[in-house]
Amino acid sequence: MFKPTPNPPETDAVSPCESADSNTLNEAAERALDLHFPSTADIKATPRTPSTLFTVDPKATTETLVVYLVETLASVDVMVHHLVDHLDGGSRNALLGISNSIMLAEITANRVLDQIDPSQ
Repeated sequence: MFKPTPNPPETDAVSPCESADSNTLNEAAERALDLHFPSTADIKATPRTPSTLFTVDPKATTETLVVYLVETLASVDVMVHHLVDHLDGGSRNALLGISNSIMLAEITANRVLDQIDPSQ
């Protein structure tokens, strides 16, 4: 049987990093990696400044925040149940699982609210 390529293929003995072009490419790759994956020393040197685009009023009471949380969770649960009516199979089951998680979060937030302002 005739093979069109030798076994193993013949290769040059020269390293790919020895040419001027490959050194330039290697340096560019290193710069790209340093940009996207900074070292831990670089991360510690520049402290993170949080964005103020979406902020919560620091003067808001815990009760106000929890009430808003409960109302938001209830709204999301309603939206999920509207979507569930249009799905079948695995997608429906996944969305019902998400709804269950929302319901548990809502129950937990209501319990926190009860501890903040116990009912008489």
